[in-house]
Amino acid sequence: MPGIPILDQSLPQQIFVFMLLFTRIGAMMMVFPGTGEAFVSARFRLGLALAVSFVLMAPLMPRIPALPSDTGQLILLVGLEALIGLAIGTAARLLISSLNVAGNVIAVQTGLGFALSVDPSQGQHGAIVATFLTTLGVLMIFTTGAHALLFSALVRSYDLFPVGAAPSTADFLELIVRFISGSFALGIELTVPFLVLSLVFYAGLGVVSKMMPQFQVFFISMPLSIMAGFAMLMVLIGTMLEIFLDRFGQAFGEFAR
Repeated sequence: MPGIPILDQSLPQQIFVFMLLFTRIGAMMMVFPGTGEAFVSARFRLGLALAVSFVLMAPLMPRIPALPSDTGQLILLVGLEALIGLAIGTAARLLISSLNVAGNVIAVQTGLGFALSVDPSQGQHGAIVATFLTTLGVLMIFTTGAHALLFSALVRSYDLFPVGAAPSTADFLELIVRFISGSFALGIELTVPFLVLSLVFYAGLGVVSKMMPQFQVFFISMPLSIMAGFAMLMVLIGTMLEIFLDRFGQAFGEFAR
């Protein structure tokens, strides 16, 4: 039975466009903070990726090439789209890991390193301070609407990395190095007050121990260190999250432009 000519010509191309969009977006959703956690249902991630792909299908259709006739070329296109999506999602994941770095440093400096819990973002046991900061950071990203920058960067990525054109290896390596170094630097920057507090605190304990050798100063150092660390965390946690969100917005704001 003969089909409708218009559908025979347009339907395969539309399915092809949707498939490529879903590949890049789905790969990003698999690792993006919040949606890429192990405790998030795979059905939810799949449904969200399908919904976003459907919404972006109309505006992005002109940027998608024609359906290739070669199966090998089709597989190559799908692989490249998955790689680009993973790169964008991993970049956001690396920025979130800065809070994990900060939390672990704070835990060591304040004596809370022995308090461990399951970190859902890392999928392993970690310091409870790091788990708290990481979970709070993910919550603030979605609460403040900063996640919209990621979707803007996703749309912009079709200009930076056009479909069908192999991305530059140098650009990808530069992206990875920039986000890894920036994540670690941000994590250390957030912990500077705690590092200074620890230095002054233990230097003072050393002086007291030298002046009063019979006094067991390190016996009382642990509870005092924990109390001081909690007090400083209560005072600075708002500023720390504000700095993190500002860096997150800068990183993906520049990418989106």
